[in-house]
This record gives sequence, structure tokens and C-alpha cells, in this order.
Amino acid sequence: MQKVGFFRSIHTKVVLIYIMLIIIAMEVIGLYFARELEQTLKTNFTTSLEDRMNLVEFSVREELLKERSPDDPTPQKSLRTVLSGFTSEDINEIRVINAKYQILATSVLENRGLENQSMKEDIVRKAMTTESVQESTNLEPKTRKRVFVQVKPIMDGSDVLGTLYVEANIEKVYKQIDEINQILAGGVAVSLTITVIIGIFIAQTFTRPISDMRRQAQAMAKGNFSRKVHVYGNDEMGQLAIAFNHLTNQLQESQSTTESEQRKLASVLENMTDGVISTDRKGRISLINDSALMMLRVTRELVINRPITSVLGLEQEYAFEDLIQMKESIALDFSTEEQPYILRATFSVTQRETGFVNGLIVVLHDNTEQEKIDMERREFVSNVSHELRTPLTTMRSYLDALADGAWRSEDIAPNFLRVTQTETERMIRLVNDLLKLSRMDSKEYELDTEWVEFNHFFNSIIERFEFSKSQNVHFKRLLPREDLFVEIDTDKLTQVIDNIISNALKYSPDGGDVRFGVTTSGDFIKVMISDDGMGIPKANVNRIFERFYRADRARSRAMGGTGLGLAIAKEMINAHGGDIWAESEEGKGTTIFFTLPYEQQQEDGEWG
Repeated sequence: MQKVGFFRSIHTKVVLIYIMLIIIAMEVIGLYFARELEQTLKTNFTTSLEDRMNLVEFSVREELLKERSPDDPTPQKSLRTVLSGFTSEDINEIRVINAKYQILATSVLENRGLENQSMKEDIVRKAMTTESVQESTNLEPKTRKRVFVQVKPIMDGSDVLGTLYVEANIEKVYKQIDEINQILAGGVAVSLTITVIIGIFIAQTFTRPISDMRRQAQAMAKGNFSRKVHVYGNDEMGQLAIAFNHLTNQLQESQSTTESEQRKLASVLENMTDGVISTDRKGRISLINDSALMMLRVTRELVINRPITSVLGLEQEYAFEDLIQMKESIALDFSTEEQPYILRATFSVTQRETGFVNGLIVVLHDNTEQEKIDMERREFVSNVSHELRTPLTTMRSYLDALADGAWRSEDIAPNFLRVTQTETERMIRLVNDLLKLSRMDSKEYELDTEWVEFNHFFNSIIERFEFSKSQNVHFKRLLPREDLFVEIDTDKLTQVIDNIISNALKYSPDGGDVRFGVTTSGDFIKVMISDDGMGIPKANVNRIFERFYRADRARSRAMGGTGLGLAIAKEMINAHGGDIWAESEEGKGTTIFFTLPYEQQQEDGEWG
């Protein structure tokens, strides 16, 4: 076990918490005391100043209202005399300002040059306009000391005669506050020192038994169960120490009986490729190995203690009691549209000798590939068997008729032989198509490519069908004028286009149109072959390139198709580096598109 750091130990935490509580209490008391002290001293200072200013105001008002004779001194001299009588250590300066904001007199001899000058500070204006006392505390720029400023209006009834501007030295008040705060800080420091000492002794009474238990737990983790925790008393910590010693004895007894079983179980579960899930008697998952987590694509935290039916997605079909009675395995289909994914689950009940069910063991096996192979094999065998059975049945019936004597009839025998020959050729085409797909699947073929002008190549194939067609179908061409050079295997691409045009003619109604078009997009040409046939349901459009798929099975067989033409076309177009797809609307026709890489020669031209 890792050693506990100094700041992480309970001993340190208890001491720190104890100290923090004392600090918080002292801070709260100190802040409250400092705030109240500051407020009291400032109040006393301003009250004392106001009392003296009231006397000054009275004397100044009398001088301003006094009627003077020629022998009397000027108002300015009288005001100087009045102001000099109120100077003191805490009053820096007193000024008398008339209603026109002119300084009439000042108590400071050095500032008498300011007399008769204008003084329009905001505090003076405010006192004049509001007819009330205005106060502020400012910082003197030179000495950086605080100065208390008070402006008191001089009233004569409702008329403002002027203001009394006073600057007082309030710095002494703050010095007293600082001295008291220093005394308080010293007391706090002494208290904290005593608190730390007491806190250490108090913390040891709690942490000593805990430290013993920690050391015992470390010894138990290493396999040593002989050590015991010392019991310091009969309090809660003592009872905990006794219980811890009892737990040590119980663990010592049970460890020997469980270690070997745990090693066996862990080794089996870790090395199993199949997924294993174990549940309790209520069907909740209690154990799951890594293989099962990977198969179910979940994390351990998401499945532990969850019902097994919910995790396996069986809650709609089975209850836990049904799974207990399950004798056969169940297929779990987690397939998506993009990818199949099938698991097979086998269930086994765990129970006591008395028959009481303890839980359920579920073994999961990934059966995706096997199911996919079996399904494809069954579908392939079914399709090939169905395709071969029809011509073979026809040939057998005609050969039986010939064997029974129909060969003697000059009218019937040649017709029977032609039918037999047609069905034989049909089977040969089917086998050849199957061989082509087999070679493509195994990549045992190579393209014999050459550079050709696609419009000329495409046009020649269209003309061949146009000259040889037997039904009343109109061909419409939408081909560009410029040359489009492509590198293709002409034989294989001819097979592709022949197959698509043949299908278009098969499904086109009498008097319908078959349209051909070529456009360019980037470094690809896009070829279009469209008909006015019966179309394909929207849900089945993407399936027409599957092997043996037919939109109309009865009509396709009647026309001699194998159901592999478009599957072969898709493989060949993909081998050329292109893509092929279909668009169709039921009852209105089908359009086949495919793309091919081409060598871009010039800007795209207009349609011809």
C-alpha cells in the first residue's frame, strides 16, 4: 500500500481543520471589531468636527450679514480673524466661499493668494445646489495621506450666503486603527500557536488507532494475518479495533478456501474464446468475461446487475424462468442493414444439491460467418436447382415423347428436337455464366484493355441492336459530340452493354422507347440506358444486381434469362474502376446507369 502523504493524513487534516476553524472565528471577530472600531472613530472625528464647524458657520454668517461703518475692518480681515480662532492640529484649512464661488478668506497664511479666486469643485457646487452638508475623504497627492473634506452651506433663512470649506487631517484616525489591528494580529498569532499545539495532541487521540489499523491492513494485503491492532480504550475507536481484529481472523480462515478456486475460475474465463455470463438466482448478471463483453459490444459497468434477458435482448420473448427451462440454444440476431451479426446462446442452470437454483450460466458463440455461409449455400443451391430443373423437366418430357414414337412424325419430331436444343443451350449459358462469376470471385481473370473512343464504340453496339430488333421499339440517342476516350476491355464491356440493352428490349412494350445517353462528371463518363417497361418496385431496385434475382420470374424464364446477367455486369464494371446502379418507377420503366474512368481531352460539348 502506498504511504500516505503528510498533507493527506487524517492527523494533518484534523489539525488543519481545527486551525482553520479558529482562524475563521478570529477573522470574523477581527473584521467585525475593526469595522466597528473604524466606524466609531470616524463618527467621533466627524461629530467633533461638525460641532466646531457649527460655531465657525455662526461666526462667519454674522460677519457676512454685519453692517459695517467706514471705520470697521474689511469683511476679509474680519473673516480671517474668525477663522484663525478655530485652527487646530486636526484641521488643515478652513475657507469661506461666497455664493459666486469666490474664496473670501482662508485660515492658512500660505494660501491667502487664493483669496478672491474662483473655486468651483464638484463638492462645493453640490453643497450650494442641494443646500446640504457634503463630505468626502481624499488622498493628498504629495504626502499620500488621507484628508477629510466637509463643505457646509452658510444659510440666511432660505438664502445661501456661501459655503464653509474645511480640510481635516483624518490620517490620525487610521493610524489609531492600524495600531489596534497590530495588537489584535499579535493576539491572533499567540492564539494560533497555542491552538496548533492543542490540536496536535487532540488529533493524535483519533489518528493513533487509525494508523494502527492502516498498518494492519497493509500487512493483511501482503498475506500476514498474525498481526493484531492494539485496543487503546473501550470507546468507539476501541470497539472498531476489536471488530477489525475479528475481521482479520475471519479473512484468514476464508482466504485459504477461496484462493485456489478463484485462480481456477479466472484462468478458465480469461482463456475462453467463447463468451461466458453468470447470473444470480434473480437473473441479474454477476460475472461476465472479456469475450462476452466484446461479443455484446458493451462495457462491464453497463451490464453488471442488469437482467440477463435485457442484455441479450430477449425480454419480449422469454422470462428468466423460461431460460432456466431452456434445453436448446437460441440464436441472437444483432444484425444491421449494413452488416450481419448473429450469436448463439447456450444455457446451463447452477443449483445446489437440494435443487435450489443459484443462477444461470450462458455461453455465447459468434455464429455470424457460419450462418452467412449456410444461408448463401442454401440460397445458391436452391437457385441453381430451380434454374436447372425447368429446362431438364422440359427436355425430359420431349425426349419421353420422342422415345414413345414421336420421332417418326416429320411434323412433330423436328419441333421437339428444336425445343430440346434450346433448353440445352439455356443450360449451357447458365453454366457458362456461373463459371464467369466463379472466375471473377476468385480473381482468376485479367482485363485486356485498350484505348477507344466511347461514343463510336457505344454507337456501334446500338446500331447492331437497331438493325436486328424484331419488335416495334424506338431507339433515342443523347450522345455528346466531343470524343470521349476510355481504357476498357471491349469484349467484356460489350457483354455488359448487350445484356443491359437486351433486358431493356425484353421489358419494353410495343411502340415504346429505349433511350441511350452519355454525360461527363469529373474524370468519369456516365452511361444511361432507359426503357418504358413495367418497372421495378422501389424496395427491390437495389436487388436486381444480385445473382438469380428477377423482377418478374415467370416472364424472365419465358424469355430465356439466367438471372445472372446484371450480376456479371456489376462485377465487370467494378473491375474497370466504375460503378453501376438502377433507378426505376413501377409501371413507368427502368434506367440503368454505369460510370467509367476516361481521359479528359477538352471541355464538355453539347448534346448531338
